[in-house]
This record gives sequence, C-alpha cells and structure tokens, in this order.
Amino acid sequence: MIVSSGTKKPNIHASAYVAPTATVSGDVTIEEGCAVLFGAIVSAEGAPIVIGANSVVMENAIIKSSGGKVMQFPCSIGESCIIGPGAYVIGATVEPGVFVASGAQVRNGETIAESSTVGEISESFFQDVFNLPDSEDVRAKAAENYSKFLRKTHAQDAPVAEAPKKAAPKAPLRKTEEPPPTQSTEVEKVVDVMFVELEEARLRREAAIEREKKTKR
Repeated sequence: MIVSSGTKKPNIHASAYVAPTATVSGDVTIEEGCAVLFGAIVSAEGAPIVIGANSVVMENAIIKSSGGKVMQFPCSIGESCIIGPGAYVIGATVEPGVFVASGAQVRNGETIAESSTVGEISESFFQDVFNLPDSEDVRAKAAENYSKFLRKTHAQDAPVAEAPKKAAPKAPLRKTEEPPPTQSTEVEKVVDVMFVELEEARLRREAAIEREKKTKR
C-alpha cells in the first residue's frame, strides 16, 4: 500500500518491486532495483527516508524516520543492502553493502559502516543461503542477486479473486405425508367397524333400560 502523508508522497522507481501487503508512507524514495517484501513497513514520520538501489527490505522489517521542530532523524539505507525479516531501523544511516540480520535493531543517530553485518549470522551464512564465497563485498553481491531474483519472481504477481461462495441449498418443503391407498382403505374399514360396534352398544343399552322399566311395573 502506497500512502501519502500530508503533502509528501512516496517516490518509487518503476523498476522497484513493492509487495501488495507492504506499506510505504510519506517522504520515501525507493531507488531502482529495490524489493520491498510482504508485511514490510517503510514510514517517513517528520523526516525523509531513502532506500538505495538494489536493496532488499524483507518480510515484516520496519524502516522509519523521525523528526520534530527540534531534532530530525532521517533514515538512509545505502545501495545493495539487505534489511532482514523483522529487523527495525529508525533514524539511522546504513551505508552501502550492509546486511542487517533478522530481528536486529538500528536506532536514531547510529551509522552502520559499509560492508558490515548487524546482528548474528553463521560464518557460512552467505555461502549456505546465497551460494556466494566469502569476500569483502559478499553482502552487496547477495543484495544485488537477491533483489534481481525477487523482482523477476514477483513480476507477474496478481491478486486472485475469491470464488463466490455458494449459498447452502434450501431444504425442500416437506409435504404432509398421506397414507398409501391400501393403508387408507384399511383405516376406513376400522372406522366403519367402530361405528357399528358403538351403534350395537347403544341399542343394547336402550333395551336394558326398557326391560328394567317393565320389571318395576
């Protein structure tokens, strides 16, 4: 998401890749060949941010500047740097070819020297991860190779529309069940027999009453 802040809005080179879930806000310049990955936040708050060419800002990393009327802490990321996943850089100067490892922090006013590493990594990290032999400029080479790979990989990214959810099928209305014809016939017969029995019982009752009357006479 690209967001303006006040009168300032980001300036992003056409060759740079910014993931759709990354946020870039305010007075931010992202130079050519950069890659800003998913969940990353680059937010200028009172001072500018510049991210140099061929640098990579990895998932959930945060880069911020800060500034008010008294103090200004712009943030500068040099060319060919990698800011690792979850790293936090605010108001600092990161010189070219720096690798900021996962979760590392660089704060207001600090300067990180060129071709150095912030945070802990294994001795064979660049060999194991980027297949690069150790050298003075291995960090810059890793950033350049990785940014190129990411931009190529994500060049054809496009949102996938969710399939419309199908409504649950409505239950068919239950019809009042009627007995089959044979069962209906049997029911009618039972009813007829009941009426006959009731009529016979009534006649017997009346006959008994008449006999009792005659006996009393």
